[in-house]
Amino acid sequence: MRCGCIRASLPDLDRLADRKLAAHVADGGRLRALVLELWQRTRMDWGFVTDRLAVAFRKETWIGSHERRFFSETLYGLVRHLRRVDAALARGRKTERAPRDLERLLALLVLERLIEPARAAQVVSELDWNAVAGVDEAIARERKLVPRIALAASLPDWLAARLAADWGDEAETLALALNRRAPMTVRANLLVGDRGALAAELAQARIATTPGAWCDTALHVESRTNLFGLAAFTRGAMEAQDEGSQLLADVTADCVRWGAATRAPLVVDLCAGAGGKTLAVAARLGNRGRIVAADVDADKLEELRRRARRAGVTSAQTVHLEGGRWPAALEALRGKADVVLVDAPCSGIGALRRNPEARWRLSEADLTGLAARQKEILGGARALLAPGGRLVYATCTLLRIENTDVVAAVVGPELVAVPLTEVMGERAQGLGGGDAFTVTPHRHGSDGFYAQVMRRV
Repeated sequence: MRCGCIRASLPDLDRLADRKLAAHVADGGRLRALVLELWQRTRMDWGFVTDRLAVAFRKETWIGSHERRFFSETLYGLVRHLRRVDAALARGRKTERAPRDLERLLALLVLERLIEPARAAQVVSELDWNAVAGVDEAIARERKLVPRIALAASLPDWLAARLAADWGDEAETLALALNRRAPMTVRANLLVGDRGALAAELAQARIATTPGAWCDTALHVESRTNLFGLAAFTRGAMEAQDEGSQLLADVTADCVRWGAATRAPLVVDLCAGAGGKTLAVAARLGNRGRIVAADVDADKLEELRRRARRAGVTSAQTVHLEGGRWPAALEALRGKADVVLVDAPCSGIGALRRNPEARWRLSEADLTGLAARQKEILGGARALLAPGGRLVYATCTLLRIENTDVVAAVVGPELVAVPLTEVMGERAQGLGGGDAFTVTPHRHGSDGFYAQVMRRV
């Protein structure tokens, strides 16, 4: 069993550069010191690694492009592989003691095959580094599923147990997929042009792409580049968005197209955030109708408005839910919405590829509070629906307690589950089981998302 080398897919030249930088880290110096400093800061509160990196790169101007990539992947690697690294170090120690951060860094570089065990031994001689290097084989020999998942995918025991209970035979494959790097994916803005036109434009800029397998607006970017500096981005032809997230927007847009609404539709995105799905739905609908994007975070709504201007979205308006309270503008929509999207606050387990630190921030006790909040939000969302209107409950988690259990608690005589085939037609094949939409990294190559469409009777 391979536990997921984070650099396994890098081109040969990149890997050669990484080996040189890893050798410098083993020797010591300011790159090693900075990696260890940020690792220690990250562990203090398990804040977003992206934020730590952004601050460091602004401050440490001596870090070049190769160093930035190596630095980022090494810090992410320590977060993603913490339990695997600690298990490896436990194999190499002769006495019981806590692992040291320098040992963790060296162990990661050994497991990633960027330095040899003998090189690590020159830095820390008291460990058996050949034993450290053999940890994956040892993990593979573990017969019990939950401990094997927990170590191989570096998950808390409670999360490994949840995945095993909810996903059965697929749990291990899913857990390992959640622990790999996510691809760089963009959405072609249909208000500007289709995916083919975007791919051609990027190809002219020598940026290689491959089309997404599940969504006709998704392009996976193969070349390493600054997306946000490209002309295609600045003129609104594309947005960075995971393919699974794009599919969720399609589910919402299809609720309008397959529904009974004959007038210009009213769509409410009740937890809109910075508007990724709002903009995608608006583009799918060709700016037809009206989309009300609501959120408690005023800064995110301001970002949504900026993105909408760049994308040419004219059908969306924002509503700030200050303190979580509904303003008059939203109260006025009670009983009028054709579609309500609730992309609910959740544990984010389906997005661990992008936010790996979340596993260490969460506790199992948090799930109960999240599920209660999700049910509360759905209760409010239901009040917005017109008769026959559709409610899309969506999360980026893959845990039953936040998905099917929440839906089971809110459906009833006045709100019924709608089969995915009724919404998406033939496209529903392969995008879930039963009534619900479910995509995962091991099946679809996307982040993990769940959605259930319901209809007000």
